[in-house]
Amino acid sequence: MSSELEQHLAEAGTQVFVTDIRDEPVRRAVREFGAHAVDPDDIYDLDVDVFAPCALGAVINDDTLGRLHATVVAGSANNQLAEARHGEALRRRNILYAPDYVANAGGLIDVACENAGHSQQTVLKRVESISETLKRIFARADAENVATSVIADRLAEEMLRAGESATIAA
Repeated sequence: MSSELEQHLAEAGTQVFVTDIRDEPVRRAVREFGAHAVDPDDIYDLDVDVFAPCALGAVINDDTLGRLHATVVAGSANNQLAEARHGEALRRRNILYAPDYVANAGGLIDVACENAGHSQQTVLKRVESISETLKRIFARADAENVATSVIADRLAEEMLRAGESATIAA
């Protein structure tokens, strides 16, 4: 789990459950943020609002998908879906999925802007636009009755074809 995410959630008074394949990050989250430790295999069975994979990829797979009781999957891990079809499976289960490469684009935006010599204000503006991109994806997925992961891929391809590669999160 991300320390910054844990901190934000703790400050908001949210009940947080954490797991990790290493003990120290879990102990730290319990100690610093009042999180509840959960065994790695048990995390999928919790009745939670948001499931936030922030480390391992392929955590949404045939074995875990049916165990999820979250209404939202949104985290900073890359490649959260083991296979593309798992995005559609989430949609069919009415679980809103924030496609990983959109939700966690802030780091890439920061590096790209820094390398291009943009100001911190420009970086922040582009990072803040991620939420607007997600809203576009969610609305379009709803309107077209397809998975958010499919729409995110389509949107990225459309933007690249249109020459908007430098502003994908805009």
